[in-house]
Amino acid sequence: MTSLAAVSVDLNADLGEGVGDDAAILDVVTSTSIACCGHRGDAASMREAARLAHARGVVIGAHPSYVDHAGFGRRRLEVAPETLLTQLLGQVRDLEAQANAVGTRVRFLKAHGALYTTAMIDDDVAHVVIGTARSALGEVLPVLGLPGSALQRVAVENGVPFVAEGFADRAYADDGTLVPRSEPGAVLTDPDAVAGRVAQLARRVRTLCVHGDSPDAVLLARAAREGLADAGVALRSFLIDA
Repeated sequence: MTSLAAVSVDLNADLGEGVGDDAAILDVVTSTSIACCGHRGDAASMREAARLAHARGVVIGAHPSYVDHAGFGRRRLEVAPETLLTQLLGQVRDLEAQANAVGTRVRFLKAHGALYTTAMIDDDVAHVVIGTARSALGEVLPVLGLPGSALQRVAVENGVPFVAEGFADRAYADDGTLVPRSEPGAVLTDPDAVAGRVAQLARRVRTLCVHGDSPDAVLLARAAREGLADAGVALRSFLIDA
């Protein structure tokens, strides 16, 4: 069994969504994926989130989604692959422009909501997400996702770095997928429960997520960080040596 003293993990949050206290969460995490106009966000919110992150030394990633403001990007939409690719490329490039304006850049990609969960099981959507990571900017962006997923397999097949992600504030099904938000208990809201599970999750993944739009998101992020510290797990960005 891996000694926790030898384990380090990244702690990330999805931000720039117009809810919660982004600045306070950025004081806790080591990376952040910023909403880039698919489900939330505009030029001003992207620039401000990038500015706040850069000031704290937090690594910035893009958080594209289905174009679905009304559903907060949590509805699976039927979109032609070519159209979806165009939409995602635009979202990532828009965020890159705003990040550049405040002296930083996009370093990774993490799909949001229904796009994320669909890419874990649907090869066609996984290929679009991986294509976005390869083509959006002048470098190949690492992609975050669930270990053992279709997205991981497609990433490996196409030479895209894959970062295994766990969720500090979400329940898991027996097959390793996330319990749908529509089911009771799918979202954890108890800081003690979050703190008590993060060390074991850190054995299996390189980054842990706390959702910035959750109620008491700041408390949950702090609980995750404290739970890791209590177990002797170091916080370290997965891109620290990149």
